[in-house]
Order: sequence, then structure tokens, then C-alpha cells
Amino acid sequence: MRLGQKNPRTRRWARRGTRPRALADLRTKSAYLFGAICPKRGAGAAVVMPSANTQAMQHHLDEIARNLAPKAHAVLVLDQAGWHTTKKLRLPENLSLLPLPPKSPELNPILFTLRARWRR
Repeated sequence: MRLGQKNPRTRRWARRGTRPRALADLRTKSAYLFGAICPKRGAGAAVVMPSANTQAMQHHLDEIARNLAPKAHAVLVLDQAGWHTTKKLRLPENLSLLPLPPKSPELNPILFTLRARWRR
């Protein structure tokens, strides 16, 4: 998930037919939230990174592996983003990846849970 700042266009009152100058802040800043939850235990692991890439995904996988219960094995359901499917990832022994089929957000368990809660 990307969290960030994108400033809106600057508006200014003016007489019809004129175009006054207005300063605009065009800077943007983003952070990326990588998160995973265990519905049974109610536990989770998350990291906030400055970019979404293979290095950030590796850090996230290591964080999940550290937070698992002893002798537990987790299955991580994820989409097919490039940093999720690269062969450069070193998968911890207590994790397995289950990629979703392309263009199928309805199968994502997190989105399904969130939508069900919003409808209540």
C-alpha cells in the first residue's frame, strides 16, 4: 500500500478574464506499507519502507518469519507484483508464497475482509 502526499492544484479568486500567478507546492512524498496478518491468532507483521522493491519485500518476509509462532508455517497470499515474484527473494523456511491469478482482486482475503466490514 502506498501512503503519501500529493498536493492539490492551487486556486485563487480573480476577476474574470485575468490569470493571476499562484505559488504551488508540487513536491510529493510517499512511503510504502508492507503488512501481513494471521486471522486465527490476531497477530500481524508490518514494515514501512521508502520504496516498493525486492529489498523491501525481503525485509518484509524476514519480519513475518520472525513473528511466527514456534514451529508454525505461514502461507502468504499476494498479487503478482514484480517484487513479489522475483527469483532474487530468499524465502524463509517457515513461509510459502501463494500468488493470486492476474486481475482477481476479489480473491484477496484482506480486501474481502475489509469490504465485509465496510458493508456492516
